[in-house]
Amino acid sequence: MATDLTPPGADPTRIHNIGYRGYDGPRLGRSYARRSLFSQSLRGAFGLGRSAKSKVLPMILFAVMCLPAGIIVAVAVATKMKDLPLEYTRYAIVTQAIIGLFLAAQAPQSVSRDLRFKTVPLYFSRPIERADYVLAKYAAMASALFILTAVPVVILYVGSLLAELDFATQTKGFAQGMVSVALLSVLFAGIGLVMAALTPRRGFGVAAVIAVLTISYGAVSTVQAIAWDQGSTGVISWLGLFSPITLIDGVQTAFLGATSAFPGEFGPSAGAGVVYLLVVLALIAGSYAVLMRRYRKVGL
Repeated sequence: MATDLTPPGADPTRIHNIGYRGYDGPRLGRSYARRSLFSQSLRGAFGLGRSAKSKVLPMILFAVMCLPAGIIVAVAVATKMKDLPLEYTRYAIVTQAIIGLFLAAQAPQSVSRDLRFKTVPLYFSRPIERADYVLAKYAAMASALFILTAVPVVILYVGSLLAELDFATQTKGFAQGMVSVALLSVLFAGIGLVMAALTPRRGFGVAAVIAVLTISYGAVSTVQAIAWDQGSTGVISWLGLFSPITLIDGVQTAFLGATSAFPGEFGPSAGAGVVYLLVVLALIAGSYAVLMRRYRKVGL
């Protein structure tokens, strides 16, 4: 039987000091939270700060992405080539499968887990808005893709200088290649994040990204080849509007002096290139808008 040990007439109220202290440090605000989320997401894309198993796939893909560039440089230096056998602007086109695998693996990792485990509202309970979350995730994914695609271009450029190729020509090609991979990174990041954010299941997100990139490119390439065989060369360039990788091919062909990978090298003219560029910009803006709409539906 419980007994009341409080002396008669004494106040039963007790105040216990259990050691909690108020925070009187600096309030870093939204900008710091946004930068932290960007940094954490960028590091996570390469498995940094995560388990050893999480580092395996992104690091292998990064190494595989750089390996052809290293081989090309070694051959160019050893054989004293007059020019590199692969243009700077063509490197990302040739290695698109690796880029697609990286995006398919890392875009769901960036956003799907937050949705699945319902941790997104915890971000919004801090001094960070939905726009900050979307912008940080988008910028981090685009930056990760840029690192993946730009480093091999840098390797090619350094190798061309070691091989003592024409400095002006190589510098111009290098600049064009960097612009191309920057545009590709922003476009692919938006598409990948949208596909991943539509489902909290990572496996579905991976499949969706691969399907959008692979199926669209395969369909466009097949129809372009058929048009080439049938002599309908006029439609080849317009068909490139229906796949992300052919969109980048068309933009760099029209404005960056690249050689088109389309059948017969029938890339878009400068006039059609404007349409390509507008479609790319529309897809980037549309991806951001879809992400903003998606995260408006995430309840607190």
